[in-house]
Amino acid sequence: RLCADQAPTLSYRELKDLKKTKVLHIDVREKWEIDRFGSIPASINIPLGELVEALQMDPTEFKEQYKRKMPSKSDPVVFSCFAGTRSKQALAFAMSLGFS
Repeated sequence: RLCADQAPTLSYRELKDLKKTKVLHIDVREKWEIDRFGSIPASINIPLGELVEALQMDPTEFKEQYKRKMPSKSDPVVFSCFAGTRSKQALAFAMSLGFS
């Protein structure tokens, strides 16, 4: 399931359309889930338990750890997980940290 502020639930097709823009897609599933079920191309995996810390990292440290530029608080970000619960939690965490 996918989650973004403007559209709390997105389809995979909507995500594919968004990925044509500069949206950052963060998959908040655990690493074992990625290994077992695969990942969505061009997403980065930040397990939900690491997300708050990751979104507060120094941008250089974020880039070193996740191999992507850290999003600014105004950059578009989409969260995904297996059933939708964790992506909604991730969205709430990000918004509580000032991400719009």
